[in-house]
Amino acid sequence: MKLQTLILLTVLVMASVAAAREQYPLGGYRPIGNINDPHVIEIAKFAVTQYDKQSGAKLKFKKVIKGESQVVAGINYRLTLSAGEGSVTKIYEAVVWEKLWLHSRNLTSFKPLHA
Repeated sequence: MKLQTLILLTVLVMASVAAAREQYPLGGYRPIGNINDPHVIEIAKFAVTQYDKQSGAKLKFKKVIKGESQVVAGINYRLTLSAGEGSVTKIYEAVVWEKLWLHSRNLTSFKPLHA
């Protein structure tokens, strides 16, 4: 009886792990629970500022619309955000790679999203 219970529990655990891996593959992006977290906002503002420096644009950060993170050798933040110049606001996707222990951030991608 104990062996059957152990086998059943093992099968149930393996099934739940398999289901979790389908939803969030190892190394894959996961939704950020609170996109209004001050750290997430800081990452988004960093992305816009770095893009402006690299491109010569004069975008101003508006808000984070959606966010995902991925654990790598640090954390990749993939953010959908709004930013604009004057009265023109557009939606962008930015990817920032952060290594907190080194106090290091790098903008790896910043592109407009077409509606």
